[in-house]
Amino acid sequence: MLKTILSVIFVIICVFLVAVVLLQEGKSAGLGSISGMADSYWGKNKARSMEGNLEKLTRFAAVGFLVLAIVLNLL
Repeated sequence: MLKTILSVIFVIICVFLVAVVLLQEGKSAGLGSISGMADSYWGKNKARSMEGNLEKLTRFAAVGFLVLAIVLNLL
């Protein structure tokens, strides 16, 4: 019973992790870095933006994924 519940949570985290990664923008700044766009207000306050929140969610989902993968392997 416990393994089934953890497996369902694991699948939900997997789908969530894929969605969060696909929502993120690419790391290359493109032409914006040539004109100094990377040093603008939005570049400096990235932690407060939606992109910063997506990065935090990615970290938490990745940790949950790894922990559940190890736990399910031990069961």
